[in-house]
Amino acid sequence: MRQPETSRRPGGAFRFLALPLLLLSAACGGKDADAQENGGSSDGTQAALVFSAIPDDNKTELKARYQKLADYLSAELEIPVQYNPSASYSASVEAFKAGDIQLAWFGGVTGVHARRAVEGAQAIAQGVVDPQYKSYFIANASTGIAPSDDFPMGMKGKTFTFGSEDSTSGRVMPEYFIRETTGQSPEEFFGHANRFSGSHDRTAEMVNDGTVECGAMNYKTYDRLVSTGKIDPEVCVKVWTTPDYPDYNWTAHPILLERYGKDFLDRLQNALVSIEDPELLKALDRPEGLIKATNEEFEPIAQTMRDLGMLR
Repeated sequence: MRQPETSRRPGGAFRFLALPLLLLSAACGGKDADAQENGGSSDGTQAALVFSAIPDDNKTELKARYQKLADYLSAELEIPVQYNPSASYSASVEAFKAGDIQLAWFGGVTGVHARRAVEGAQAIAQGVVDPQYKSYFIANASTGIAPSDDFPMGMKGKTFTFGSEDSTSGRVMPEYFIRETTGQSPEEFFGHANRFSGSHDRTAEMVNDGTVECGAMNYKTYDRLVSTGKIDPEVCVKVWTTPDYPDYNWTAHPILLERYGKDFLDRLQNALVSIEDPELLKALDRPEGLIKATNEEFEPIAQTMRDLGMLR
């Protein structure tokens, strides 16, 4: 008896069934690819722009403050935007390198590291104050060190703390000025190994409560802590203000161009520098507003890092 055609040819019937499935699969695959190219996913939702910031202030406060920026950018750019806290300075750079965050509020040092690690990364915005940033050297009143226009040589031999190890305003630039003025390393000048509090807030707290006698921190955090009554300027005394240097910046990852289009960085930059809401600017700790930034503006920081052996 003659067998059916499909029995005589193994897989014959399966081939007829498989063809529509293959066509369907190809169609779905094309949809997935198109969605990914346009910054979306296969279910039609759009990929979120994830941003972060170096954790140089109180982390709980940072989360509340940056949620306001996420809401603003979502509305302005018409895409999902979310804030992702970073555990440390190095963690924020590593997340940027991996593309896990695509926009970051970096300090001068972390910005240099991030842009060197990611080809095409661009500094796109900064605070009005950031091209002329500065640090304060602070001392507990018990030291007797008085405020001065000159570097406080009275700190010699005192206990001292920097902020985070990679902080521009809490470590790198203060160290630069210590070396330039005294001709000594911080270890030689203070007589002990470098100490790091981990954040500007913590540096102020440690000097205010006498845990250490002196420290260095960014001026905006000190001024904010004084204005909110969290430290006493008669106890935690600002004894010297450094010369100006460039510092904080918003840096964008080049993956944003692939995801949202070639004009997206311009749109993102415009959204940032166009912020006028006083409450949002206050949340960003830049009540004076934001302005455009370029990579070239932070070359002085890169050169300082080379001078200190932090870059090759």
